[in-house]
Formats: sequence, structure tokens, C-alpha cells
Amino acid sequence: MHIPVTFLTWAMAFLPIVVLIILMVTFHWGAAEASAVGVVITVITGFGVPVAVGAPLLMGIGVAPVWAVIMPLICQAWGNTFGTLAAAWDALANFGGLTAGTALYWKTAFWAAFFLWLWDIATGFIICWFYGKGKAVKKGFAAVLILSTIQGGGEFVLSQVNTTLCCFLPSLIALGAIFMLGRMKMYKDPWRLDDSPIMNRKAVTKKAAALPEGMTLVHAFIPYVFLSVVTLVVLLVPPIHNAASAFKIGLSFPKEVTGYGYTTAAVKGYSAFAPLSHASLFLFLSAVVGLVYYKSKGWIKTGGTGRVFSGSIAMTMPSGIAVVGLVIMSKIMGGTGQTIVLAEGISGVLGKAYMALAPFVGLLGTFMTASNMSSNILFGNFQMTSAKLLHVSPALVLAAQTAGASIGAAVSPSKIILGTTTAGILGKEGEVLKKVMVVAIPAALIVGLITLLAGVV
Repeated sequence: MHIPVTFLTWAMAFLPIVVLIILMVTFHWGAAEASAVGVVITVITGFGVPVAVGAPLLMGIGVAPVWAVIMPLICQAWGNTFGTLAAAWDALANFGGLTAGTALYWKTAFWAAFFLWLWDIATGFIICWFYGKGKAVKKGFAAVLILSTIQGGGEFVLSQVNTTLCCFLPSLIALGAIFMLGRMKMYKDPWRLDDSPIMNRKAVTKKAAALPEGMTLVHAFIPYVFLSVVTLVVLLVPPIHNAASAFKIGLSFPKEVTGYGYTTAAVKGYSAFAPLSHASLFLFLSAVVGLVYYKSKGWIKTGGTGRVFSGSIAMTMPSGIAVVGLVIMSKIMGGTGQTIVLAEGISGVLGKAYMALAPFVGLLGTFMTASNMSSNILFGNFQMTSAKLLHVSPALVLAAQTAGASIGAAVSPSKIILGTTTAGILGKEGEVLKKVMVVAIPAALIVGLITLLAGVV
């Protein structure tokens, strides 16, 4: 097989990505529509929601709307890769060619968790600085170190044990630690800065909606308790985990050869997954348990169940279509040789210096798709191919990819629009983007420099 790596073939391979960027950034198309066009372009040119929840809560305690959007945008990267029971990490492993349990798999998780730990610590101090500069940093110093050690450090350690739970468990512990910090001598007394630039204390906040009669905090946490118990039991109890993982689903595909002779080998059970031990099943069962429990208590009225499902479908359908489109696009690019042409072109020009740009590729993917997982789907194979061609550590490059994708969530137009919509400041996207770019771009640059230095050494 030999695909000529000329400017023309490289440009043709890059065209689907360019189309995605233009449609989403210039013409403001959604990821679902843009990815569908990307698939068509790929075939014809081929060779053969933290901010939505966080913003209103922050506004409820007096944070100014613009800053109520900025803060969750920046901080959601803490759990972007290994959060949601490691959905984005699984996408990286799948499309980056990582086999679970291998040395390369664990090494990649090591570096990814390390990069995210640095971001965890940095964002804690950044938020303090936003609130009150030096005074707030001094006041919050101990809390930031404690919480980032629990969250980021815990994720770092557990990434070498169980990638599915390495964010989930530290998050639970960190949540409890917040309540404990409130009882410490340095934090138990009220403290605030009246002149904080991110606060809007004079604003009249809307009264919270009346709680369902008889509902307590314990009742509200029932689905999460169930999710925690089921997840821990199925994933941590060996006999149960082995039994649940035994049944797998995967399709068989024949060998394919393109016009340039690029061959994709035949495979049995391609990308097989175990539905009984998959994160999606735990999330679905938790939703059903919550629905049944609240309905039995009378907190979901007649017709409420239908509204819950229709609302869920309406919210998830666009992103679902987008992910399917991106998966198809990524696989066609990989299966026809376009990915390797892109990788050979970039590696031939930049050499090992490309490692410094690896996180920006991930950032670009999330900027385009508003999803760490989608970025990993789109560029995972490309990053792995580039690393092999350059003879550098794939673990470092893939880790930089997903770390950059996590950081990229802060500058994603789709996420920013979602935040400004829920905060009631639609039209302020430029103001938000201007402030988060000052944080996100240097962070990606630091990750890139560490990646390059670690790769060279």
C-alpha cells in the first residue's frame, strides 16, 4: 500500500475537518448537522452539561451571570476525561488503539490523569483569584490544596487501578470533604469580600420553586445512591464483574481494500462491548429507579413520565446524532488512509516538535464538537498514528490529546451558548470566550511543553 503524501492528498484528507470548523464556527451549524456533512465530504474525498446546571446555582448565591458561566466552563475539565464513568476515556482507548490492561493503556491513563491534576490545582487558585485576587488565594489556599489532592490526586492514583471509577470515587470523597472543611477553624466563620468583581449582591434573585411536599435531601439523592452502589458492586466485586462482562456484543466485518491499496483487515466482533457492565446501563437503571421511586411518592404527576422521556430525548438526540456522525467520519478517515496521510504530512513538517501541539488538536476537537469524547473519537486514531510515525511515546501524545480536549470544553462555542442561555445572558458569548481563552490557551500550552519535554527526555 502506498498513498502519495502530496499537498493535494493532504489537503483532501484535511478537508472534512475544515468543513466541520467552517460550518460550526462561521455558519453556526450544530454538531449533528455539521458532522453529517463531514461524513459526506469524507466519503467523496476519501481514498476508496455542567455549565447548564452550575450557572443557575452560582447565580442563586449571588455570582454575576457572566462569571456564573465562566466558572463551570473552566472547572468542568476536572472530570471531563474520566467523568461520566470514563466515557471520554473509553472513546480515546477505542479510537486510539489502546487495549485495556496493557502497559500502554495504563501509561496513557497515568499521563492523562497527571495533566488533569495540574489543571485541577490551577483552576482552584484561578477561581480564588477571580473572586478576590491575593486575599482570596490566601484564604482558599488550604481548601484548594486539600480538595485538589483528593480529587486530582485520587483520580491520578486510581487511574492505575480502575479508569471507570477513578473520577467517580474521588468526587464522592471530595464532596464529603467540602462539608468537613466548613467545620474547620479557618472556614467555619462567615467570610466574604464585598467588592468582589465576580459577585452581584444587589441583584434580585428569583425565589426557588417550591419543593415537592415531603421531599428531603436524602430523597433527592436516591438515584445517585443507587448509581453508586450498583457501580461499585458490579465493577469491584470480581465474581459479579466477571459474570457481567462475559456477555459481549460485536459485529464482524470483512477485509476492505481501497483504490490506493490501503487495507483494513477482517475482524470478528469489532469493538465488542459488554452491555451488562457498561456505564450506560448503570445510568439508565438509576434513572428508572429514580422515576419509579418519585412516582410512588406522588412527586411525579400524571403525564410527568412522558414529559421526562420526551425532554430527555429532545436534549440528547442532537448530541447523539453528532457522535454517530463523528464516529462514522473518523472510521472512514482511518479505514481509507486519510488519517495516515494527515499524520505523515504533519510529522514530516514538524517532526517531534508536533508533541507540543498535540493538546491543541484535542482542544480543537472539543471546540468543534463541544465534547471531550467526540474529540477523542475524531482525533484519537490520528494522534496514535502521528506518535508511531514520529517514534515518540503514544501514551504521552494520547494523554495530551484528551487533556487538551478537556481544557477545550472551556472555549467550546456550543457549551458557552448553553451557559449564556441558562444564565439569561444570550449574546454575551464573546465576553465569556474572551475571559476563558486567557486561561485555556496557556493551560494547553503548558501541557504541550510538558509533553514535548517528557518525550525528548
